[in-house]
Amino acid sequence: MTSPAIRPARPADAAGIRRVARESWHAAYDDIIGAETVDDTIDRWYDPDRLRESARRPSHEFFVAERDRLVGFVHVAPDAEEEESIFELVRIYVVSDEWGSGLGTRLLARAERRLEDRNADRLRLTVLADNEVGVGFYESRGFERTEERDDAALGVTEFVYEKEL
Repeated sequence: MTSPAIRPARPADAAGIRRVARESWHAAYDDIIGAETVDDTIDRWYDPDRLRESARRPSHEFFVAERDRLVGFVHVAPDAEEEESIFELVRIYVVSDEWGSGLGTRLLARAERRLEDRNADRLRLTVLADNEVGVGFYESRGFERTEERDDAALGVTEFVYEKEL
């Protein structure tokens, strides 16, 4: 099987990004927050109009991985509450069939290279504390946990990680 190609996201990718998010979230979070909460969250956070807008924003770095269809994506944006040199990893997901294939690493590396080109200093993210796959992924890629907090909307604990670029 050929390795998925990684390219900049386009507004037309919104439906595929939402499909990847839904599949990935169900695989990662059904046992943590429940399938119904997953669907409700995807419906809110992955609104196709908002995804299309994010793909158009020059301040954002948004990439998709594609074989015969989209199988993953990464989206980073300037941290709204910080100076320009700190970015937030808004989202990164690959379909569960791709877990362990290195695709997530390739997507993250692509985004990090773009941030380095933009002279960014740090990349920050939030992950559900019970998401062992996600926590392990970030820790093995040099992210350090800086905070633990409660997400009242989802009723879970989440970790904040940062990485110096």
